[in-house]
Amino acid sequence: MDDDDLAASLTGLSGLLTGLRPVRETLIQIAEFAVQAIPGAEGAGLTMLEDNRAQTVVASAEFVQVVDDVQYRLGEGPSLLAVQSRRTQSSGSLGGETRWPRFGPRVGRMGVHSVLSLPLLLPDRVVGAMNVYAHAKDAFGPNAIRIGELFAQPAAVSVRNAQVLAQAQRLAAQLQEALTSRAVIDQALGIIMSRTGSGPEEAFERPRAMSQSQHLKVAQLSRVLVDEAVHRARARQAPEGRTTPHPDPR
Repeated sequence: MDDDDLAASLTGLSGLLTGLRPVRETLIQIAEFAVQAIPGAEGAGLTMLEDNRAQTVVASAEFVQVVDDVQYRLGEGPSLLAVQSRRTQSSGSLGGETRWPRFGPRVGRMGVHSVLSLPLLLPDRVVGAMNVYAHAKDAFGPNAIRIGELFAQPAAVSVRNAQVLAQAQRLAAQLQEALTSRAVIDQALGIIMSRTGSGPEEAFERPRAMSQSQHLKVAQLSRVLVDEAVHRARARQAPEGRTTPHPDPR
């Protein structure tokens, strides 16, 4: 049955990135597949490395997030050691665990006694760790560790693919914002030049000076200028008596 659960989880894992689901949803499903695959697991969380800092990105259960928050707040625990050592870390009695003298007792008092922390390894890097917890003592025996390590290998690939996808989405959003901002700035410069008869460089001085004095981005000020121009144009085109044009703020 354990191997059947592993096989089912790996099948689900292999199809995760074929759909257009949000990245966070993908990561949560990876954690849920880990709970399904690993005997004794009650909850799992994914710790990701971002700028060489470890942080729990998702958790399949609320208590997992609480436990991992304690770990990172104290700066010690199985996930951090798994990432540092690139080796699986496990404990069946966290309350008396000497490796983590502050983390273990605190988590034990919360009723969480067993942990299995699996490093997510690629040939050239560590992408994070998968933390699996249970309330019972000695929940993860040799078979659970074996299955966990088998699951962690393809899970590392899926997590890395999710990271790459998230980075690509952020880059696309930044590029789109930059293109939009550039278009708005060009529109604002065109409005200023048509009103003042100035050239591009001279026209740009107005929003640049306002940006420094008002501590706003040039794109934000340009958007205001364009919106005001659109409003005035619509007001002039409206039937007489329905709209009173706003005076030119200049």
